[in-house]
Amino acid sequence: MSDMSEVARLDSSRRRLDRWLRWVPYVALAWSTAIVPIGAALDVAHQPYPIIAGLVVFTTGWMLWWTALHPQWEHDHRRMTIFYVVLIALIYLLVWCSPLFGFFAWTGYLFTGYAFRGRLSRLAGATSVAVANAIAQIGGFPVIAHPGAWGYFAVLLVFNVVIAGSMTMLTTMTDEQSAKRVEMIHQLAETNAKLAAALKENAGLHAQLLVQAREAGVHDERQRMAGEIHDVLAQGLTGIVTQLEAASAVPGAWERHVEAARKLARESLAEARRSVQALRPQPLDAAALPDALDEVVSTWSGLHEVTASLITTGAPRPLLPEIETTLLRTAQEALANVARHAQATRVFLTLSYMEDVVTLDVRDDGVGFDPSASPDASSYGLSAMRERVLRVAGTLAVESEPGAGTAVSACVPALGLGAAA
Repeated sequence: MSDMSEVARLDSSRRRLDRWLRWVPYVALAWSTAIVPIGAALDVAHQPYPIIAGLVVFTTGWMLWWTALHPQWEHDHRRMTIFYVVLIALIYLLVWCSPLFGFFAWTGYLFTGYAFRGRLSRLAGATSVAVANAIAQIGGFPVIAHPGAWGYFAVLLVFNVVIAGSMTMLTTMTDEQSAKRVEMIHQLAETNAKLAAALKENAGLHAQLLVQAREAGVHDERQRMAGEIHDVLAQGLTGIVTQLEAASAVPGAWERHVEAARKLARESLAEARRSVQALRPQPLDAAALPDALDEVVSTWSGLHEVTASLITTGAPRPLLPEIETTLLRTAQEALANVARHAQATRVFLTLSYMEDVVTLDVRDDGVGFDPSASPDASSYGLSAMRERVLRVAGTLAVESEPGAGTAVSACVPALGLGAAA
């Protein structure tokens, strides 16, 4: 009974997460709309507000009509193709109104699986979203029209298209493999039913558990890929955009910033390929965890010009690859949050090896925030970190207050390589 309760609890959690993800496009659209006036104060070009308001209202209504109000259409691919084509057109119109709608444009990836069956059609759909994202990241259609911006646009376009294509192909192959597994499970269930008619009820229960296990496996894989996309794609693009903006702001140093952007693009592309193949991050292939973290900290410090240091306590020892990858990704995401939000001048990382656990603490002296006013659910970065740590039976704690900086602490089991046996 306890196993059944656990399966039911996990299934309920998955369904709640799916319901939450359905509202992500609306939240992203609302957020993009809200920051357009802020962008106007920073000289970000935009179309007249009445046009923007009309497009936002129409886009909201379009998504509500085709998805929320008619959920049964999700399996009608002809209808969903019509929905997707119009949605992409609306995304381009919104990006034309303001590049800040790039925060909404990426949600088009969430609908490619509903609208298309074949690999080529899914790739075409994902590519259309990638182009819109690249246009938004470069600053919108007016910036592309400037001859000097084509080089920057090409870098962003190639990066977006390659990542979108890789992740789409991986998702498609995962769906195809899941369908084959379902077919094999059904065949096995039919054979068992013929051989043991008296055990029909048990066989039915067994088949139900297998389907639930498959769905849980697919969900876990999607969650892993979502975390990898966030860690690799979002952080890489943030660094690239930062370097390109610096190149535009300081004409005399544009070559150095463009070269840094190219290096970030190559590194992010390599990490994306490793994520598709479910390999360990590249720093952990060539060095132990403390050395890999030190390399990450040094690179981040040089890129963002913020003083950062790493202290290792206890006797370092090899851990399971999943645990070392979790700690490395947690450090990368925590540093990315510092760069985006903290306005810090110093960052301190402490890696502590203890008898039963290993902890990673990331502290900064930035502006901090009120956790009660900004729950984890509102930050995908914190939620992704927490889920990644939970998958290895660890815990994540976040402490912060306005004006007093932020501390992120991850605690994971100190399982060595021998524990895998």
